[in-house]
Amino acid sequence: MKRLALSLTALVGVIVAGLVIRTTNFNSRQLHPPPAAQIQLDQNAIVKRLSEAIRFQTVSFDAAGASSTDPLRNFHAFLAKSFPRVHAQLTKEIVNDYSLLYTWKGKDDRLKPILLMAHMDVVPVDAATEKSWTHGPFSGQIADGYIWGRGTMDDKASVLGILEAVEQLSAEGFQPQRTVYLAFGHDEEIGGNDGAAKIAEQLRVRGVELEFVLDEGMNILSGIVPGISPPVALIGIAEKGYLSLRLSVQTPGGHSSIPPPDNAIGMVSRALQKLQTDPFPSRLSGPTRQMFEFLGPEMGWTHKLALANLWLFDPLVRRQLARSPVTNAAIRTTVAPTLFNAGVTENVLPPNAHAVINLRLMPGDTIAGVVERVRRVIDEPNIKLASLPVRMEASSISDIHSPSFNLIQRAIRQIAPAALAAPSLLVAATDSRHYAKLTKNIFRFLPITLGPEDTKRYHGIDERISVEDYERCVRFYAQVIRNSQP
Repeated sequence: MKRLALSLTALVGVIVAGLVIRTTNFNSRQLHPPPAAQIQLDQNAIVKRLSEAIRFQTVSFDAAGASSTDPLRNFHAFLAKSFPRVHAQLTKEIVNDYSLLYTWKGKDDRLKPILLMAHMDVVPVDAATEKSWTHGPFSGQIADGYIWGRGTMDDKASVLGILEAVEQLSAEGFQPQRTVYLAFGHDEEIGGNDGAAKIAEQLRVRGVELEFVLDEGMNILSGIVPGISPPVALIGIAEKGYLSLRLSVQTPGGHSSIPPPDNAIGMVSRALQKLQTDPFPSRLSGPTRQMFEFLGPEMGWTHKLALANLWLFDPLVRRQLARSPVTNAAIRTTVAPTLFNAGVTENVLPPNAHAVINLRLMPGDTIAGVVERVRRVIDEPNIKLASLPVRMEASSISDIHSPSFNLIQRAIRQIAPAALAAPSLLVAATDSRHYAKLTKNIFRFLPITLGPEDTKRYHGIDERISVEDYERCVRFYAQVIRNSQP
């Protein structure tokens, strides 16, 4: 027994020593580039132009023309008037009537071009919430250090920020060695199939191969990431897939005074309950794991110990992440019931019921595999599953060891040196997926600072961007263009 106890003590000592060594060697992966030369910006002028841009109600419209397209055409005219150098020096094309593609021709055709993208459309504003806005949703009001209104965050800050950067670089005599494309879709909020998809196809037909694509997506988080005090700039290197399934059942129905043991509402409700109580398994892999490889070395000893030794602490870390909806979405395919319909009056058993669940797929999960698991968990032969039209597999994962990722990371550290930069998984969807055939390097980032309450402003009430953040956006795009040149 004494020999066994000594052996166990020695084993524990070896494990503890190994944990300490791995933690000690868990070194920072942050870059420390020299400060960049600042472009000259007229803050009042750039803020005023964004404010004016917000007033164009470029709300997404479907193929049937649910909304007037005049705001988009008027917005095009506004851009042409506001950015004369861009429109004089770059080639502009209107794609599929409403989307825009600009080409800033580089001096060296041997270099692969880069593409900076954004979208001009915005989501509508629920009329019932308009009075809850601090300033009108399409007012573009400048107040309290912010520009207010729909599109300030999603995504006219990107459209105007890119154009401001190019306009100023051009004014300073900058000429790119590498061709720079600017692509602005008009229907991202409803899938991008008539906008970004058409631009990407046009470039593909021309044989264009891109060095990288930069789109909206992740932001600078402040006070959100546990265990870290500095702001964290997350660069989306992948995005989740998208799938909505309709669950439906048909029954004889009948009079509510003589209910059968089961009915349509009960069957569908039971199916939803099974999906809620048996979630997809979690896993700490891909972009989420890489995020912690970048952020772990910047944390305190306890967090650093756990993240440096995931071979031991992986289950513990996943349990902790699963407690918050924000971090839970980064470690598993999620299921969210979004629609439920049944019945026509209070005393009639409905003959049918249906619900819609929206799933966001982790990289590595497939639509076919997800559907099969949903069917297995429900285990109800009377319930039929049908996929809704919009469906997307999870994206591929961009290489964090590529020069392109290094370039983006360096630009972030140059314009926001206090922020820690790290790769991450975008749990939503962007237009960037349409460019997957043109490059392996797709990144999703806009340097807007988000506090704990600010994430609700996306597609919500009181969307806004600070004047400081917007100026940083312009400088970021200018620095990306500079860094991309050999």
